[in-house]
Amino acid sequence: MADLRAVRAVLLAGGEGRRMGPLGTGRLKPLVPYGGTCRLIDFSLANARASGLPEVLLLSQYEERLLMDDLHRVWNSGPGFRVHFGPYDAAYRGRELPAQLPQRTWPLERGTADALVRKAQYVFAEGTEQVLVLHADHVYRYDYGPLVEAHRASGAALTITYQRIDPRWVHLFGMVRFDGGGRLTEFTEKPEHPTSDLVFAAFCVFDAAVLRRYLTELDGTDWQHDISRDVIPAMLAGGEHIRGHEVHGHWEDIGTVERYHRAHLALASGPRPPLPVGLMPRTVRPAVGRRWVADAPGVRASVVPSDLVSAGHVTDSVLFPGVRVGAGARVRRSVVLPGAVIPPGADIDGAVVLEDGQIQQVAEGVSA
Repeated sequence: MADLRAVRAVLLAGGEGRRMGPLGTGRLKPLVPYGGTCRLIDFSLANARASGLPEVLLLSQYEERLLMDDLHRVWNSGPGFRVHFGPYDAAYRGRELPAQLPQRTWPLERGTADALVRKAQYVFAEGTEQVLVLHADHVYRYDYGPLVEAHRASGAALTITYQRIDPRWVHLFGMVRFDGGGRLTEFTEKPEHPTSDLVFAAFCVFDAAVLRRYLTELDGTDWQHDISRDVIPAMLAGGEHIRGHEVHGHWEDIGTVERYHRAHLALASGPRPPLPVGLMPRTVRPAVGRRWVADAPGVRASVVPSDLVSAGHVTDSVLFPGVRVGAGARVRRSVVLPGAVIPPGADIDGAVVLEDGQIQQVAEGVSA
């Protein structure tokens, strides 16, 4: 296992979830339930812990108390790994949730790079040689150790992960190109007319000193306060050594409810889904078992919990623990969140059913 003691992992978790519709209403995007087992933010945290990182610095903004309380309960209860809460961390050093938090004395961050600037004293703590940037809405299992080792061996200022995808979707991501030696030559955020099928997988490793220098130079200028739109292009224009590291296996950016729904249909698609249920973090009612069922009474080709109570029919769907399906009800191509109750006789197709039973229909054929 790679020595990651000099790596500062930072987790960008400032999303509000506005593009998720009712699924994101009144809920922080990082805490959106996923896969019948966990929440979106749990993937990056599970990856960090499994990679041997002792700590991840949370860079949050909206409803910080709600998010920190949740992560403290779920992730800071055992030895060997914890989430660090920056200026609020001292308040969370005990086992109990703090009665109150320190007053916020810094302005709201305006983008991913701004979050690094405002929390610089925690990002660039003494002994930090590399900064590993992670996101709270990406679905994948990954060992960050080989990425860090490759970055160190190359002597690069930045190593970005990338993946080859269907060219139809490149316009939704940061498009990248490399020369024959693996060095970055082009980086275009959400290109109107893509010329490559390679996209930035959005987690990366910076040389800490180089990153801090570029943030200092950009801060106070007319910039967009964004890592992808400002920092990486500035480093590329400055002639910095930027390398690529290909990500193999499943990686999903959950930006909209349509992509959320499509990803769940893939999870239910067969015995070899892109990400098996057994590899997903288990943070939502962890004591409850769940499995993919090919064909059983009332259930076909679906991920279901062991506590499912159903007198209806479930097909091509993903159900969370605590779900109840009434007599004669039909649930097809849908995601049913924890504790939702499907009324007798209901016919639900192509939807997300929220915890309170509200049905969010998902448009067909949407590419966003």
